[in-house]
Amino acid sequence: MKKIFLIAIALVALVPLFSLFSPAAEAAKQELVIAIGAQPEALDPIAMASAPAATVGQHIHQSLIYMSPDGTLKPSLAESWESAPDGLSWTLRLRKGVKFHDGTPFNAQAVKMNLDRFLDPGSKAPYRFLISEVSGIQVVDDYTVRLTLNRPFAPITSNLSHSFIGMLSPKSLEGLEKGKTTENIVGTGPFKLVRWTRGEQVILERNRDYWGGAPKIEKLTFKFVPEDAARMVMLETGEAHAAMRVPPADAKRLDANPNIKVVKASSVRVIYIGFNTQVEPFNNPKVRQAMNYAVNKEAIINTILAGVGKPSTAPVVPAVFGYSKVGPYEYNPQLARKLLAEAGYPNGFKAVFHHPTGRYLMDATIAEAVQAMLREVGVQLELQTMEWSAYLGFVRKPPAEAKHQMYMLGWGCVTLDADYGLFSLLHSTQIPPAGWGVSFYKNEKADQLLQSARTTPDRPARNGLYAEAIKVIWNDAPWLYLHDEGQINAVRSNVKGLIHHPLENILAWDASIE
Repeated sequence: MKKIFLIAIALVALVPLFSLFSPAAEAAKQELVIAIGAQPEALDPIAMASAPAATVGQHIHQSLIYMSPDGTLKPSLAESWESAPDGLSWTLRLRKGVKFHDGTPFNAQAVKMNLDRFLDPGSKAPYRFLISEVSGIQVVDDYTVRLTLNRPFAPITSNLSHSFIGMLSPKSLEGLEKGKTTENIVGTGPFKLVRWTRGEQVILERNRDYWGGAPKIEKLTFKFVPEDAARMVMLETGEAHAAMRVPPADAKRLDANPNIKVVKASSVRVIYIGFNTQVEPFNNPKVRQAMNYAVNKEAIINTILAGVGKPSTAPVVPAVFGYSKVGPYEYNPQLARKLLAEAGYPNGFKAVFHHPTGRYLMDATIAEAVQAMLREVGVQLELQTMEWSAYLGFVRKPPAEAKHQMYMLGWGCVTLDADYGLFSLLHSTQIPPAGWGVSFYKNEKADQLLQSARTTPDRPARNGLYAEAIKVIWNDAPWLYLHDEGQINAVRSNVKGLIHHPLENILAWDASIE
């Protein structure tokens, strides 16, 4: 291994000896490589479920509306949209002259096919809740679509900006059995899918006929590298042009390198540890509250995350519409022990804690810190680490099939509306297989408040409903609330035009290598 490393260093040193204008050098400038910590679980919109999937998928297929980095909704495949006065229908006027990668025209019929597929209960789309209030999709003409709603649905336009409601070519789905997913991903985006090697990389190529203007780079490669140190080595040696999720301890060293720029960006993600609230001892709210008091979130942020992040004060971050501050849970191990005793566990208990690695900032290290802190109040955790795409399938099982007791997840509220951050995870209708309620949390009052909030057009009234719901959820503690995550990425200095989106995507639509 040492010999291989020395050879690699020697080869890097020889690079300047080659002409910058050689064919090999010019070809290298046409490929942009981005190292990310976890691979997508899918690239078919009806099966996508995570930010890694969104990061890759947004380069291939597109949503009807785009949420810009400043949070404003902008035209994408839909040029405009308007609501009927009663709020029970929305009319979308589509962009003309757009073609899918296979030459199929993008039109109203393609939109209807994609939305019908997303809404089909047989597809089991985990994000179906985004447009679940849509009861009908009408093709008005070739470039006009009308959505009919069951009732007014306040977050509909924000939800239509979600990258998981991407448009695929109807031709690419011909012959596909109803409800089944596809790996033949043909969209309208700036890049075309060339090859996905599971566990290794996704290779994309430039769409020269892209309606928004062809990208500057010829080839875009996403490499999946769960190990933080390995991603940083790839960046430092030039094997990767950009890397996501830089360990905070490495940020200062990388920033001192004149060939690298560290990018710190905001995020809309909360990191939490969920409980299976249907099994002992986690069916007892006092146990769940005790575990919140037993973990020192400030210590995790200051030591492991080097100050990147803030203790969670609600189940959604402050930038989200509907946020209401109710926390944080203070660090109070004495109170934690008292609550455990009142719950019937004076000597603590044993449990299994599943978590990913390479998906969130320092996720495995944080899991170990939580394990140590809970040990101090008598809770003995067995840690089980899982690869990301397998992990998602493991936690998203119906209650009767679930094997998890505790799990770590992060949730980016990418629509900037609390409906996405609360209804999707904490309304009882979203318990798997329907959605992402993998804590199996049920509270009738919370259900009523969250349902009312998503169907109330008045913004101040919605804010009030979310404030009430957040109080209920916070006190019930279906999660161990950790922190609001920040982003740290790094890019080679010769790369220009990358977008580090607050929704935790790196977008290379306008990127170039100089």
